[in-house]
Amino acid sequence: MDTSHLAEHAGAAGSFFASIFVVATLSMRTMIPLRVFAILTNIILIATAIPTHNYATLILHAVLLPVNTYRLHQMLQLVRNVKRSVNSDLSMEWLKPFTTERKCTAGEVLFYKDEKADSMFYIVSGRFRLVESGIELPVGALVGEFGMLSPSNTRTQTLECVETGMVLSVTYDQVEQLYVQNPAFGFYFLRLASARLFQNISTLEQQLAQHATPQVAEPKPA
Repeated sequence: MDTSHLAEHAGAAGSFFASIFVVATLSMRTMIPLRVFAILTNIILIATAIPTHNYATLILHAVLLPVNTYRLHQMLQLVRNVKRSVNSDLSMEWLKPFTTERKCTAGEVLFYKDEKADSMFYIVSGRFRLVESGIELPVGALVGEFGMLSPSNTRTQTLECVETGMVLSVTYDQVEQLYVQNPAFGFYFLRLASARLFQNISTLEQQLAQHATPQVAEPKPA
């Protein structure tokens, strides 16, 4: 049996099926099926590159295979965490892998009211305060998401560090990419922002109630 002919046919068949997968990826709008087809393409091209001794293709897809596998695992983990979070509390723990760490000192202003907004923050430690409303944000709070939702993309309040701590920042571009790759994230993000809005309204109402002084009726003359 001529192994060279078998290798040639295997290479042709592999290239054909790989081409089908590549064309199929062009019609996909979300990242998870795109990664799945990319992994299948990598496996097919690796399998056909071995008998044809196409080492350049073999090395390329041997490198791409673990990258695509890792990215797929990341997205599947995100989907699971989002679904779990939607049915539980509004935790942002699952967003940490996509964030950048930033240390803040007391008196430092992270952003000012009306300035252009491009990121939001997750509070890991320390104390932070929204200056205009006087609301102090606890550890685990998310702040800065309203700037993404506002038509002008500007900050609605000033955020100041009251006690040295650390925050995790994530850019709006990254949030948009997460939404495109996983539409379920968009629902969760809107739910989170809505909850924060109602929390702020409730806090402001409580503060107004505390500062309101009841009017004392003047005694009528006898």
